[in-house]
Amino acid sequence: MKKTHYHLSQINIAHMIAPIDDPRLANFVAQLDTVNQLADNSSGFVWRLQTDGGNSTGIRIEADASILVNMSVWASIETLYEFSYKTTHVGLLRDRERWFEKSDIPALALWWVSAGTVPSVDEGIQLREHLRQHGPSDHAFTFKKRHPVPSYSRERGLRRLVSVPIHGTSTNFPNTFPATRS
Repeated sequence: MKKTHYHLSQINIAHMIAPIDDPRLANFVAQLDTVNQLADNSSGFVWRLQTDGGNSTGIRIEADASILVNMSVWASIETLYEFSYKTTHVGLLRDRERWFEKSDIPALALWWVSAGTVPSVDEGIQLREHLRQHGPSDHAFTFKKRHPVPSYSRERGLRRLVSVPIHGTSTNFPNTFPATRS
């Protein structure tokens, strides 16, 4: 894989149809450890939001406990796409309507960050909202309407992000991490 000065970040926010421990979500919950381990071991995987429990189901971004947030950083849009649509993860996407409410707001937002940056949940929420209000742009985009990797001159202007407090957890997420695995 070509060494780059950028990574792809993603945030996915969804409203569950029931509490996480409800039997209607049992099949979803049963797949989390396997899918998260698959992500962790995937080519191009860099980082994912998680608590000490190994997933992000306990992280609250609002007082509403039915909202789940998932964030990760990947070496490229191709490696995230490969994981999302060419592995068993695609089953979660195919069945998402069984577990999550439909919404007019995009669940997923993608954006570029300088390599070595862990994006904050707050930034992800803001960029998802920007995507909702303005459509795909170089700020936030989707798999269907991709935006190119920033040029080196633009990339130098990308800021390093710091984490912000997340409701319901005392877990601190660092704003840097080790070099990308291949």
